[in-house]
Amino acid sequence: MEEKKVLLSVQDLYVKFRVRGRVLTAIRGISLDIYENESIAIVGESGSGKSVFTKAFAGMLDSNGFISQGKIIFHDDELSDTTVNLTPATVRLMHFALKQLNRYSKLELGASTYRDILTLESEKRERSGLDQDELGQVEQTLKELTAQRTDAFNLKQTLNPADDKPRIQELRRTISQLDAQIKAMKKDCQRKAKLKHNSVSQNGAYMKEYHHKLTALKARHAKEISGSISPETVQRNQVIAKEICLSVCRYHFNRRIQLTLRLLKAFQAAMRLGVDLMDDAQRDAVFDNVVFRVRYLDETPEQLHGTCVINLSNVNHPQDWSRIRGRRIATVFQDPMTSLNPIITIGKQITSIILKHQGCSEAEARSRALELMRKVGIPKAEARFDDYPFQYSGGMRQRIVIAIALSCQPKILICDEPTTALDVTIQAQILQLIKDLQKEFNYTTVFITHDLGVVANIADRVAVLYAGQVIELGTVEEVFYDPRHPYTWALLSSLPQLAQKDAKLYSITGTPPSLYNNIVGDSFAPRNPFCLKVDTLEEPPMFQVSDTHFAKTWLLDPRAPKIEKPEGIQNIHEKLIHAFHIERGIELG
Repeated sequence: MEEKKVLLSVQDLYVKFRVRGRVLTAIRGISLDIYENESIAIVGESGSGKSVFTKAFAGMLDSNGFISQGKIIFHDDELSDTTVNLTPATVRLMHFALKQLNRYSKLELGASTYRDILTLESEKRERSGLDQDELGQVEQTLKELTAQRTDAFNLKQTLNPADDKPRIQELRRTISQLDAQIKAMKKDCQRKAKLKHNSVSQNGAYMKEYHHKLTALKARHAKEISGSISPETVQRNQVIAKEICLSVCRYHFNRRIQLTLRLLKAFQAAMRLGVDLMDDAQRDAVFDNVVFRVRYLDETPEQLHGTCVINLSNVNHPQDWSRIRGRRIATVFQDPMTSLNPIITIGKQITSIILKHQGCSEAEARSRALELMRKVGIPKAEARFDDYPFQYSGGMRQRIVIAIALSCQPKILICDEPTTALDVTIQAQILQLIKDLQKEFNYTTVFITHDLGVVANIADRVAVLYAGQVIELGTVEEVFYDPRHPYTWALLSSLPQLAQKDAKLYSITGTPPSLYNNIVGDSFAPRNPFCLKVDTLEEPPMFQVSDTHFAKTWLLDPRAPKIEKPEGIQNIHEKLIHAFHIERGIELG
């Protein structure tokens, strides 16, 4: 495969939602690299996590959604390059940070002893309370009881008091019983913990030994941290102080001070524990708890210069998202009518985005907007500039949405089923438009779709999602003509365009698993006609088929029985070209 630059690197991503007192895991450990100037399609059934996945790196998760684990590294040289002018205020901030860092660095001298103190205190806490296994069992049981109570309460809320009175009363009794069980378990847990605590407290020999060790460790720690730090440590702290300035000075004054104090507190905790701050990964981790780190490169008498690793999973401030969303990552949604403001003219909607992100005059913004309208195929753009959305057809509105998305020349264009609401003849025009504009603007296209015809015509690579995981990844040729996962087989088998005359259309039996629950084994196992015993016991790893093709199925294990893909999707090359009017003859190899 031709070597391409990675534009977006998703690493072990988990996205969760708080829903009616429970937590739903919508994305479960996705790792995926997206390259510059490629078209990648994200396919799967409704609810597989396609839109949630792209919303995670576009900063558009709903308010109850959050990234619980993982990284989304955005490689953008323009955004990464950072400079800060050395004004008197900036210099004062840098000197303050350096002074505090030098003071906290003495804690590193006693880090080993401090960790011994923590270990000793941890041992006492374990002796004084429930052991980890017992505590884990209690927490799991409480979690299950709470989930049952939440389900019962939510069901009760849906019932009609006039028609479902007996059922409502039954649910009330169930809720009361569960509340009593939860209360009794918590009370019993507290009683056991109190008994163990009293037992340890009354053990005179143990407590005497504990206090003796703790006193000796604290005295040793106090002596160690009274020493002097080395010139190398001062030099390191000077770099960290500059990185703090580079990382916080893009914000307004109050926010800048808040973040500086939080960063200094984080470094104090890291130094106390003896974290190796010369190691870039560990220094990144300290910064990531507060704000993404801008690494110091060089400086002049007038300014500091650095570069940052943009981890989109840690971007929380609206000011940061305003530099990314729209400007570097743009989205085209499936319904153009809901994407446009019905009471603002088309021209105003395009120029407002240009003015916000590109800092040009209104005359320049109007000129660029008209040019974009022509590029997306709006006839008589000058005459239609001041029209309202209702005066445009569905296809023309979608062209305007694309023009708005491209107005700032983003690096990534997310197309969330952009042709679903359009007539079939207009769909082809919109897809061709996106392909043509990609060649001109050199952006990366991420298509979210369930229409495999779109995939066949426009994608370079395909990621198949199921239950919040990528279960197959490869080039469009590999996934269409040499699929390896049973779910991909099922998706292709269910294409009506490939069905034989008078034959029953294939459908995937069953339903996707509940993402509220912890899934054991292969998530597709209950619906998989080729399910192996191991599928119900252990989650499969991602097996490599070729340099570009991967599939998450035990069928690829060398020990697995050899199973041929369904007859209906064997030798489908000509069928696909005919069914989807593919303009290029795709050949394997």
